[in-house]
Amino acid sequence: MKILDRYILKKFLTTFIYVVLMLVAIIIVIDITEKNDKYLRHGLALGEILNYYAAFIPFITNLITPITVFIATVFVTSKLAAHTEIIAMLSGGVSFRRLMVPYLIGASIIAVCYFYLNSYVIPDANKTRIVFENTYLSKPFYFDERNIHIKVAPNSYVFMESYNNKRDVGYKFSIETIEGLDLKEKLTAKKIEWDTAVSKWKITDWNRRRFDGLKEIVSSGQSLDTALSITPADFGNTKGLHEALTLTELNEYMDELRSRGADNVNIYQIEEYIRYMAPFSVIILTLIGLIVSARKARGGTGFQIALGFVIAFVFIIFFILSRAIAESNSMNPILAVWIPNIVFSLVGVLLYKTVPR
Repeated sequence: MKILDRYILKKFLTTFIYVVLMLVAIIIVIDITEKNDKYLRHGLALGEILNYYAAFIPFITNLITPITVFIATVFVTSKLAAHTEIIAMLSGGVSFRRLMVPYLIGASIIAVCYFYLNSYVIPDANKTRIVFENTYLSKPFYFDERNIHIKVAPNSYVFMESYNNKRDVGYKFSIETIEGLDLKEKLTAKKIEWDTAVSKWKITDWNRRRFDGLKEIVSSGQSLDTALSITPADFGNTKGLHEALTLTELNEYMDELRSRGADNVNIYQIEEYIRYMAPFSVIILTLIGLIVSARKARGGTGFQIALGFVIAFVFIIFFILSRAIAESNSMNPILAVWIPNIVFSLVGVLLYKTVPR
C-alpha cells in the first residue's frame, strides 16, 4: 500500500467513524425526546434505560451504515477535489481507476465488519432491545389468529380454533397422527392449557380415536397431560424476531418452521438475503459517492454533499420498496432484495463515464 493509499484510507475511515458517531448521537437525542413520556409512565430506572440504549446503539449503527459510508465518501472526496488534490493526483499520472483502490479497500473492510456484526453480534443486542420495546414501548400483544394448524412431529398435526396468550389456553383442540394417507389416531378436546408447574400441556375433556385397519378404539377422559414440541412461546409476540436471530439461529429457526409446515418463513428468508446483500451496497455506494464528488465544484463542496444526501435518500426509498415487494411475494424475493444494488450499480456505471480522467 502506497503513501497515497494510506492517506486516503485514513481520511475515509476516520470520516466514516465521525459521521456514524454524529448521526447516532443525533438519533439518540431525538429518540429519547420521543420516548421520554413512556419511560416516565412506566417508572423506569436510569439503569434500565441505559441498558436499552446500549442495545439500541448497535442496532441503529447497523441500520445507517450503508448511508454513512456514502456520506463519508462524498465528504472526503469533495474536500480533496476542493483542495485540487484530485486534479494533482490525476495530473501526476494516477488514473481514476487507481484512485478508486483505497476507497475499495476501506469499503471492503467496512463491508466485512458490517456482515459479521450484522450476522452474529448485533442480533444478540437486538434481543435486549426488542424485549424492552415490546414490554414498555409497544401496545400489549394479543394472539388473534384463528384456525391454527401446526405440524408438531413428522406424522402429527395440531389444530386449535383459537388461542389466548394471556392465559396460555387453546380452544377446540385436536391432534392427528397420519401415516401416508391413513389416519391412525385423532385426539380432540375442549381446551388445552399450559401447566407452568410441570411445563407441559394439560388437555381437558378429551376423546381419543385409534384406528387399526377396520378396527376403531375409542377412549375419553377429563384430564390428560401431554408433551408436545410447542410451547406458549410459539404463540408469543414475534415482532422483530428476525432481527434478534444470528445467521445460524435464523437458519435453524427456518428449518423448524418448515418442519411444522408454517407459512411465515418468507420474512426470515428475506432477512437472510438482506444480510448477504447489504455489504455489497456499502461497496456500491462508496464508488458512487467517489464518482459524484470527484469533480471540483465552483461553488464549493456544499452542492456535492447535498447531492450525496439526495442519492442516499433515494437509496433508502429503493431499499424499503424492495423489501416490501419481497415480503408481498409479488416477485422472486432474491431479485426483489437485490433491486437497490442492481439499480445503483447501473447508475454507477453511467456516472463513471462522466468522471475526470
